[in-house]
Amino acid sequence: MAQTRITVKSNGSLKVEGDFEIVDKDGNIYGLQGRTAVSICRCGHSKTKPFCDGSHKGHFEHDAVAFDLPPRKES
Repeated sequence: MAQTRITVKSNGSLKVEGDFEIVDKDGNIYGLQGRTAVSICRCGHSKTKPFCDGSHKGHFEHDAVAFDLPPRKES
């Protein structure tokens, strides 16, 4: 089984690669037609949400640079 990798792209989408499934709010699985990589919309402009259609170009700015989250809060 291939490891799932999510890449946050600068000024764009989230690229998901590997072994994964994408489900809607009711748990229904999107038919990916054998794809092992898809791009997920982050800007909200895509007409094919949750998938990216490139509509973000010129409408979305984010410099994707990794950082550490703060420690988890203990309950």
